[in-house]
Amino acid sequence: MTSPFRRSVAEHQDAIEALLSPGLRTLGSEPVALDDALGRTLASDLVAPRALPPWDNSQMDGYAVHSGGLGTGPLQVVAPIAAGQTAPALERGTAAPIMTGAPMPVGSNTVVPIEAAVPDAFPTEHQIAAGFKVKLPGSSAEGAYVRTLGSDIAEGAVVVKAGTRLGPTALGLLAGLGVETVEVLAAPRVLLLSTGDELVAPGAQLGPGQIHDANTTLLRECLRTAGCQVDTAGVLDDSSEHFSRSLASALAAREQEYQLVLSSGGISKGAFDVVKEVLAGHGIGFGSVAMQPGGPQGAGTLALPGTSPVPFIALPGNPVSAYVSFEMFLRPVLAAVLGLPTRIQTTATLTEYLDSLEGKVQIRRGTFANGGFTPLGGASSHLLAALAASNAFLLIDENTTTLPAGSDVQVLIIGDGS
Repeated sequence: MTSPFRRSVAEHQDAIEALLSPGLRTLGSEPVALDDALGRTLASDLVAPRALPPWDNSQMDGYAVHSGGLGTGPLQVVAPIAAGQTAPALERGTAAPIMTGAPMPVGSNTVVPIEAAVPDAFPTEHQIAAGFKVKLPGSSAEGAYVRTLGSDIAEGAVVVKAGTRLGPTALGLLAGLGVETVEVLAAPRVLLLSTGDELVAPGAQLGPGQIHDANTTLLRECLRTAGCQVDTAGVLDDSSEHFSRSLASALAAREQEYQLVLSSGGISKGAFDVVKEVLAGHGIGFGSVAMQPGGPQGAGTLALPGTSPVPFIALPGNPVSAYVSFEMFLRPVLAAVLGLPTRIQTTATLTEYLDSLEGKVQIRRGTFANGGFTPLGGASSHLLAALAASNAFLLIDENTTTLPAGSDVQVLIIGDGS
């Protein structure tokens, strides 16, 4: 059994990185359909399989002409060209009505906008058949209002670099190039569980002394938005025997190897802290980090009989403590490996007086706006409403005990938690 640890925030961050990073960096890659690639990280540079646009086309509605044929008087109008049609070659001295996005006909090199034509409306098929002519300006620059082949992307060019987290615009670009599947970093697979006889699933009827389980939903969505695949084991009860059996069963039932097991609750100093009680003898170290909320922590490589060793991180049970712990210790490792956006740390002006406990990094929730930080909800670790309304953490170092209103403070922007 390992001895209890006492760590600084930085020391525990290093410990979690050392535990997870080697395995995460050897996950490799996998192909996924474009429709399933949102939020995934591109594994290698993606090269354009074709040029975009794939042919010269009109930038606007107008007349396709050759600039050398302008200034000689009215031009004979030929059959119009619509988007999606094959354009016949254009004879010098004629003009073809052309719609936005339609291919430029061979023999043309410029587009005259319909607004510059006389008349400034397209003729009907009957008028064209009757020999309709149009007056156009005496000159037009070659290539005016023409989107040339490859002007957006040249065939063979790198269009999205390895390590890019694929968002709507990148996926739209790939769709425009005709890409159907992309090679992305394999998503870490996580087994998530909560503990506590007092917890029941959302929607279930509460009994005496019971509360609904917020942690499973909270941490599951944190993991998903960080690019993980998540299996949930639900709430495991506080009986050592039942907990051990349920955990072993969940690990044995997996179809793939887990890169992490993540738990919440059961690691403090209470009489029924089952996670610590059971797992301290199976490779998991427990102790305290000089941080509030989120002081109790556990981590190590779990080695249960009959199962393969797997990294295990144990978070505190209070929802705010669990969320703060995820943001401070787990998300940074996932971000470094999977290409997540880095959380921004910046200086803000504190809008009200705060005091803080010496010897621990204090993390307060609140709102950051217009350069100011306003605390929400106080220091208690059960205040879910204040957490949900927050978009930033205030980071108070362990040597600071008072912060007057107007103080310059460090804040970590967490946005909506994604």
